[in-house]
Amino acid sequence: MTPPYRQTREGTLLTLHIQPGAKKTEYMGPHGDALKVRVAAPPVEGAANETLCAWLADLFDIPKGAITIQAGQTGRRKLVLLKGVALDAVRNAFARGDDA
Repeated sequence: MTPPYRQTREGTLLTLHIQPGAKKTEYMGPHGDALKVRVAAPPVEGAANETLCAWLADLFDIPKGAITIQAGQTGRRKLVLLKGVALDAVRNAFARGDDA
């Protein structure tokens, strides 16, 4: 099975499965070959994507501009690049189950 994150020259690329419309934005655990994240925003006019990017920015202490949704803008499955974030930082954050 493919890991849900991998190192690139720019940073770390995450494979995420998003559940919009939740009460709270939080990491839920592995979901197949992705990481499942509940997002406290509806999937309307980019609100869920905006909330996801803000949550990731807080979690990794990076500016929102360092986060790029490379694929899946309108779907639940997304490829998200965290520019300048090391793979170990991602492993540690999701191993602890941080939910910012």
